[in-house]
Amino acid sequence: MGARILTDIEGTTSSISFVRDVLFPYARRALPGFVREHGDEPDVRRWLDQVAVENGGVCSDDVIVETLQGWIDEDRKHTALKALQGMVWDAGYRNADFTAPLYPDVAPALRAWRDAGVPLAVYSSGSVPAQKLLFGHTDAGDLTGVFDAWFDTAVGHKRDADSYRRIAAEYGGNAGDIVFLSDIVEELDAAREAGMRTVLLDRRADYPTPRMGNAANGHTRVESFADVTF
Repeated sequence: MGARILTDIEGTTSSISFVRDVLFPYARRALPGFVREHGDEPDVRRWLDQVAVENGGVCSDDVIVETLQGWIDEDRKHTALKALQGMVWDAGYRNADFTAPLYPDVAPALRAWRDAGVPLAVYSSGSVPAQKLLFGHTDAGDLTGVFDAWFDTAVGHKRDADSYRRIAAEYGGNAGDIVFLSDIVEELDAAREAGMRTVLLDRRADYPTPRMGNAANGHTRVESFADVTF
């Protein structure tokens, strides 16, 4: 079986600043109104109740929202937060409040790989629905159709080698056929431990000081998807 691509999003296909400066503030602002309007819907209530349990039990929606906003400020990787953020972002994308900017080299590479028959998948700390929203509303158009599989932290944390073993088992083929693209060295370390091939995306917009030598920890380093070979 030939190579398969598994890609991160933030700092890899899209600038870190888009998530930090656009998506997170939008979710923070919109959460109170979203919870007031949709808090009784089962798909929303289950996540709100999960947050309440972690707060010690019964608490008001206002307290839950404040907790969620605090988690946004901390960039906490919590499944309930990610799910609720995804719902809020869904409205933002559909209302055309924003589109997802990709690095200019990303869409052409993804389409070329897909046309060449290379399977493509995403692994991000953002929920799968949020991933699909982002790639469905990019400044290069709807790219959801190029991907075969989507993975989030339901399979495990991104710095845990077992997460990548689970992905390899579900994605099909050998782990050694999968090329993981990420801007985070520790994630690449975990993927390599699981047997995957790895490529460090060293985006100069996000990382002005090139990560060479020891800083790359032995991972192939590129600055663009156009430079990825496998």
